[in-house]
Amino acid sequence: MRINITNHPYWKFLKKINFGVLKSFFFIASLLYFCIYFFLNIDQISFEINLEKNGIKLFFSFLFCVLSIYLNAYAWENIIKWFGKEFARDNLVSFYVLTNILKYVPGGIWHFVERFNFIKKISNTQIALYSTLLEPYFMLCGSFLMASLGVILSPLYFFLILPIVFLNRKLIYLVLKRLESLKGKALKVLRLSNSKDQFAKKIKIISFFPTKAFLLEVGFVLSKFIGFYICLSTFYSNNSISIIFLLVIFSFSWSLGLIVPAAPSGVGVFEACLLFFVGRNIPQNIILVSLIYFRIISTSADLLLGFLFFIRKLFKRI
Repeated sequence: MRINITNHPYWKFLKKINFGVLKSFFFIASLLYFCIYFFLNIDQISFEINLEKNGIKLFFSFLFCVLSIYLNAYAWENIIKWFGKEFARDNLVSFYVLTNILKYVPGGIWHFVERFNFIKKISNTQIALYSTLLEPYFMLCGSFLMASLGVILSPLYFFLILPIVFLNRKLIYLVLKRLESLKGKALKVLRLSNSKDQFAKKIKIISFFPTKAFLLEVGFVLSKFIGFYICLSTFYSNNSISIIFLLVIFSFSWSLGLIVPAAPSGVGVFEACLLFFVGRNIPQNIILVSLIYFRIISTSADLLLGFLFFIRKLFKRI
């Protein structure tokens, strides 16, 4: 029996909230916070780097960012498989990597639109919609799981595992209904109506919990973190700070950047949150430089890999 939550007072209250305004406000506030700290420490900031000594570290940071893109692509493939649809792996992974660069286009939804249209052509509207909406949720659950390791610091972090509870065959309907309301702009671009019928149609979910897809998303977060940690170690050689602490605040900051996509790939939000949570544990000028370098490295990985797959696609057509 399917639960009807649309008439619940809590649900009605959530539908009245203008999440678009809240996301924009949070993004602007985050960007201002980062800029203020940047200009307060500008006299101590130096972007000079000894490539002979540290170039190999930055290269490995780049490689882990590339690995994270592939893990994300394989996770998307396995999300679609969870819905009972099989495709040629090379087609899905290649298309995911190719469209990944579209998240830097103003609007922040065009990579979703392209992926939706691609799956719709070779499958059906329901599979395309579900896989498009759920992929960011899987990323969020993976990030929250890593952040929940902070339970060793505070019991409150335990609640971050709650989103994972909904990643099962029985409760996924509730997740899809909530994502439908949050992704209203995307649904409008896709020219889909916000009707119950979209989610009333059944799909064949092949297992109770999407283990493989979820673990790949956890691998994605870990790869991103390792890339960041290597980048940070290039500028900060003090080993006194806990790796677990860094992993927790990195994962939580990445989650907030994902939830508030007012800027491409969480630019500004992720950096401001990590800067805020790291506090005085790392000198501000060091963490600022590390964050800027990591953003350049991770963005370069997205753009370069997407460009290579675009060239590959052109040669295949020729």
